[in-house]
Amino acid sequence: MFARRNAGVIATLISSVAMLAGCSTASDAPQRASDPAVATKSYFSNWPEGADPAIVGRRIANNFAARGFDFQVNSFHRWIIYPEVCAWYGALQVAQITEDQGLQQQLIGKFDQFRTPDGARRLSPRSHVDYRITGVVPLEIYLINGDPSYLMLGRDFADKQWESTTPDGITTEARYWSDDLYMLPVLQVQAYRATRDAKYLDRVSMTMVAYLDKLQQPNGLFLHSPDSPFYWGRGNGWVAAGMAEVLSVLPPEHPHYNRILQGYKLMMAGLLKYQSADGLWLQLIDQPDFWPETSGSAMFAFALVEGVKRGWLEASAYGPAARKAWLGLVPYVDAAANVRETVVGTNKASKEVGPDLDVQKKFYFDRPRKTGDLHGQSPMLWTAAALLR
Repeated sequence: MFARRNAGVIATLISSVAMLAGCSTASDAPQRASDPAVATKSYFSNWPEGADPAIVGRRIANNFAARGFDFQVNSFHRWIIYPEVCAWYGALQVAQITEDQGLQQQLIGKFDQFRTPDGARRLSPRSHVDYRITGVVPLEIYLINGDPSYLMLGRDFADKQWESTTPDGITTEARYWSDDLYMLPVLQVQAYRATRDAKYLDRVSMTMVAYLDKLQQPNGLFLHSPDSPFYWGRGNGWVAAGMAEVLSVLPPEHPHYNRILQGYKLMMAGLLKYQSADGLWLQLIDQPDFWPETSGSAMFAFALVEGVKRGWLEASAYGPAARKAWLGLVPYVDAAANVRETVVGTNKASKEVGPDLDVQKKFYFDRPRKTGDLHGQSPMLWTAAALLR
């Protein structure tokens, strides 16, 4: 199955090569900050025992493959939920890159039940970013096996997301929460990868610029919300990962490329200042009395690795930080391939505890931590895949 990549993927590779070749001559195209091949050899190889991303990635992917779905044990959920989609997406990438066809077949087979009339009822019809993201998985499967039925299903999620728009052309599903900057982009990016239709690039880049203009702070980071003015780790992680996904497909000549790259670089510079000695970032990024949190840290690791390997970031400055982040995260993966110290789902503090900022800060500090939560499993898979690409 690995060998049977569809024509759209081949076209993607050809287009990417051509785009990179053109970067060095187009006068308005940003220059690469470093040679990705040199950066990969310098910072993303010679792993110590237990830290090889192929081994770690496959362990976590197999962990996900063996799991049931939350709706099977939790009556609160009726449908596939976004952490499952995020982990599934990463697991499929790891299985493909490592050419583990048995794992790949198992992960694709997990979707079979949702292709039946009864199973389809577990695919949410709601107009909400947390459920529309479901389309990412069938689109990734299509990119692997070329089955047009997966393309039709995944593209339907992406197009329905834009059926209702604001006057400026952004989906009405936009909430201007930091989480949105992964949930919205990754679906539209996947639709572009599968179809090569530029409308998906226009949608996602327009949305990203609107959010950057509205939410990014001068230090490059993002408040959880204006009425919860704290730099929550995973909230920022969603943004970092989303920008990396968008920049991975957006051509440098696109009118929004430079603005998004500027926002991404500003954020990465801001994050560099707050990385702990152990390689991780804290639950509230700039609060030294807080504890290291794995989901946000893994999302930052993913964004940094992508930036160094794709030449958006200067390797000498960011390569060591990316490597340190991965090596800092690996010890949090236990013997069962569950990631420890992952904060559970977290609403903005103002909605939970009111406007008092001291009470809000305590709310973030007291949030429960869980081992094996998919919010933490997912970005470890994305980072492993990025290191292996």
